[in-house]
Amino acid sequence: MKDLEIILENKPGMLALMGETLGRNNISLEGGGVFSNGTFSMAHFLVDQPERAQEVLAGVGIEVVRINEVIIQKLRQDVPGQLGMFCKKLADAQVNILTQYSDHANQLIIVVDDFEKGKIVSEAWMKEWWDN
Repeated sequence: MKDLEIILENKPGMLALMGETLGRNNISLEGGGVFSNGTFSMAHFLVDQPERAQEVLAGVGIEVVRINEVIIQKLRQDVPGQLGMFCKKLADAQVNILTQYSDHANQLIIVVDDFEKGKIVSEAWMKEWWDN
């Protein structure tokens, strides 16, 4: 899975166009969101066919700015503060979070500025919280 970073015009129907275009091409969105920023909106969506998604969206005039590697992280829903604790571990490792959202399986999806360091933090977190 990878994250698509997409610029949408901030006008009615753009998200519909994006979703319908991907659907017609059998590309499923596995999580994500859209955030308004004036004239444009920034969207981030998790897909399993990122290059194909980029191609079909370009065909309808929707720009995929970047395809990002993602960290997919399980958090313990029964332990309050997990998001803060995990993000603190990333910060302590000097890893900056660029984008954060959840997927349809309630997992944390994160795009970071240093994927390799972020992956090390994520793997250590999984051992600490899930391998016990």
